[in-house]
Amino acid sequence: MISFLRGTVAHVGLSSAVIDLNGAGMSVNATPQTLSRLRVGDEGKLFTSLIVREDSLTLFGFASDDEREVFDVLLSVSGVGPRLALAVLAVHEPEAIRIAAHSGDGKAFTKVPGIGPKVAGRIVLELAGKLVPHGTPGSAAPATSSAETVWKPQVVAAMTSLGWSEKDATASIDKSLADSPELAEKGNVAEILRATLRWLGQDGARAGNRVGARG
Repeated sequence: MISFLRGTVAHVGLSSAVIDLNGAGMSVNATPQTLSRLRVGDEGKLFTSLIVREDSLTLFGFASDDEREVFDVLLSVSGVGPRLALAVLAVHEPEAIRIAAHSGDGKAFTKVPGIGPKVAGRIVLELAGKLVPHGTPGSAAPATSSAETVWKPQVVAAMTSLGWSEKDATASIDKSLADSPELAEKGNVAEILRATLRWLGQDGARAGNRVGARG
């Protein structure tokens, strides 16, 4: 695995750069922000992720190891390929992505070209617990009515992006937490979302609460 490249910057394009490594030019795809830091003729260093396909080997470069880590985790989401993962990093800083994933903020991902509400909902669902903001404590907010006003809208937003109406989403959250008050006390958006979806899946008839056939 190629973890990083350090060498003379030979070329900087709109979506990629070429790093000269002792006479060998390595082409690396990167975000505009990362490419803007490179200067032709100067030494450049990029953390890299190598994507292996049957007919190609493609390097993606990042300004920091944190960016690369978030990129690799985004690739674990079904339907998200390297180009789309790179597009997410072009719109959001790594910490902003961690916060959006941890809080269930699907709308943040719809700001990325090529990502609609359905894909955004899938990203939030599949990244739950995988990306945590730096410095996030293990325990969440205490059980107060004001704490609920923080996490509940986020869970409702995540569910509506997956196809439920706001009314049905709210009702499902309340019913799923009736037997698990400790989840409401912790206020962890990802855990509450998973618990609600599990509750909905326990009875096939509940699937009828979904709004339309949105795929």
